[in-house]
Amino acid sequence: MQSNAALTSKIAVIGTGEVGSTIAYSLILNPVAGDILLVDPKTDVRDAQAMDLSDATYHGNTSTHVRTAEPKEAGQADIIVITAGAAQKEGESRTDLIGRNLKILSSAIEPMKPFREDAILLLVANPVDPLTYFAQKMSGLPKTQVFGSGTFLDSARLRGILAERSGVAASSIDAYVLGEHGDSQLVAWSHASIGGVPIDQVVSGEQIDKNGIAEETKKKAAAISQAKGATAYGIGGVAASLCKSILFDQRNIRPVSHWQEDLGVCLSMPAVIGREGIVRTIPMKLNDEERKNLEGSASSMKEIIQEAEKDQ
Repeated sequence: MQSNAALTSKIAVIGTGEVGSTIAYSLILNPVAGDILLVDPKTDVRDAQAMDLSDATYHGNTSTHVRTAEPKEAGQADIIVITAGAAQKEGESRTDLIGRNLKILSSAIEPMKPFREDAILLLVANPVDPLTYFAQKMSGLPKTQVFGSGTFLDSARLRGILAERSGVAASSIDAYVLGEHGDSQLVAWSHASIGGVPIDQVVSGEQIDKNGIAEETKKKAAAISQAKGATAYGIGGVAASLCKSILFDQRNIRPVSHWQEDLGVCLSMPAVIGREGIVRTIPMKLNDEERKNLEGSASSMKEIIQEAEKDQ
């Protein structure tokens, strides 16, 4: 059942490709908003997606309405999910990809301004960490209201792999991937636990090859994309979960990409997610190696951002 607040809420999805349409579908299956607004400069695709997704709302268990919208209206939504972005071409550097996607990001954000004062901007497009940083600058919204999906999906993948190896439910495992959603990400093994007990006390090193699992987690998206072209269902579920946390002010703790004052970049650390967006960051006392890796991830992001800013 949807609450009265949810019935009057609006979520705008910017970009109606495979990821954007899957997020919209996830929001229909787990209804949290009265209106889902689809925005895309490719109006023929946008309109077709709206018609197709509307068919999924007619089964009688949801009062969610899917429709097309212009950017100005989208800027007044409770949550704006930005999925619009170009995929990385073979042989293309991340810097080149960021340059292309910054242009797309700017063309998506500018027509929506000025945003509703309490709007939340959720970045899903990749590379999500630098795009979150630039979206904070472009939007004019408080930094706490602009964040990216970050390593939430990576962390879910990690828990799934650990569940298979240890023979327990993923819901009983606490484990986080932190830092960049990408090459320099790290697993905070010092905080990983099963049933509240440190993971090393529950399973042996023979069961849990930490380096192998971290690598498998990092490369899972690439393996999926290589076989089928893109990943959509996982991020669809993650984005819908974040939208629910926001609109229902659930105060769930999720590893999402947001501004890290001490590091000077947007990276993923656990944060409390509510109607304000990032309610607060949960401090994690990492061991020396993990902290070094996190700082290395931040340095990598700074270099990418600086290169991108030179081209602006």
